Amino acid sequence: MITSLTRRLSALLPGLVLGFVCAGAAQAHKSSDAYLNWRVEGHVVEQRLDIALRDLDRDLSLDANDDGQLTWGEVRGRWAEVVRVAADGVRLAADGQPCTARAPTAAPQLDEHTDGRYAVLPQTFDCPAPVRRVEVDYRLFASSDPTHRGILRVVGPHGEAGHSAVLVPGARPQSFAIEPEAGAAGRSFAGFVFEGLHHIAIGLDHVLFLVTLLMVAVWRRDATGWVPRQGTSSAWKEALRLVTAFTVAHSLTLGLAASGVLAPPSRWVESLIAASVLVAAIDNLRPFLRGPRWVMVSVFGLVHGFGFAGPLQDLGLREGALALPLLGFNLGVELGQLGLVALLLPLASAWRARSFYRMAVVRGGSAAIVVLAGVWTLERSLQLSLMP
Repeated sequence: MITSLTRRLSALLPGLVLGFVCAGAAQAHKSSDAYLNWRVEGHVVEQRLDIALRDLDRDLSLDANDDGQLTWGEVRGRWAEVVRVAADGVRLAADGQPCTARAPTAAPQLDEHTDGRYAVLPQTFDCPAPVRRVEVDYRLFASSDPTHRGILRVVGPHGEAGHSAVLVPGARPQSFAIEPEAGAAGRSFAGFVFEGLHHIAIGLDHVLFLVTLLMVAVWRRDATGWVPRQGTSSAWKEALRLVTAFTVAHSLTLGLAASGVLAPPSRWVESLIAASVLVAAIDNLRPFLRGPRWVMVSVFGLVHGFGFAGPLQDLGLREGALALPLLGFNLGVELGQLGLVALLLPLASAWRARSFYRMAVVRGGSAAIVVLAGVWTLERSLQLSLMP
């Protein structure tokens, strides 16, 4: 029965690889995030909502001349619609009662995050009484982007550590006590574990890097190139060695970047992530990297860590407030990676000695990844738009 099941699952492997490549073509860039910050003082809630211009452009078609570049004039001329999107997307209540928004007084403004420009929308709310518990009904981009997430931070009047949470558009409203309460830290931690899983699931460049490595983890190199391993145990050891090297490396830079110690330009980080996928795929087709493959994986893992850090870095968490979200987010990423290994490696092991696996899956899949990763590298390094 186990052999029959393995054979049936093995038939899915070419389709899985092709599916990852096709999905990567459609979702080559950073996931959609918005950043919501609340400062609560008495009966007043000060809100700052940062929304990516690329997301607003998708829904509002802000790029009037359709040249692929948003100008300040194009954004400012549609600012009333941007404000409406923000008001419809975030509903605030306190202790079960709606809060009243004051008339906006701030001029339209933009800010740079790790992944590009964001519209900044400050808003002040008056609540019926001193706030003990705030509630958010988050609906931003619920109908246009199922991958979108809001990242919320709630602090007290003096900026003391409060709550951090991941908001899913259209989900049931979430509430947060201003004073610490039992179980709040656990719920926040679980939210960031889920966000880490979500981030690895939709971060197709990260996923394709791992897929490219796993395709040949069931092989070893000799003087002539790649040859199948004799047993599955050595394939599992190699896969775990690669995943461990990747995990240790990206965990290091994820922590440094999220805490603000290092902040390399997003353009170059994203370009190098694409280049890592390209190099790994070329090495599958024609091995040229010397030494153990985990060394290459460690080097590129450092770069991927900067890419993972974006949501936490842009939330502005520091010191003690950063520890729990960072741990939860990293745990979610690792669970996603282990799930990918558990899905793909048994299939690759079952087919490792077959010519169809060599020609169609590894050669065909790696060639497709070379093309896709090459396009990503050009797009990101030269700021071009080569794919829809």
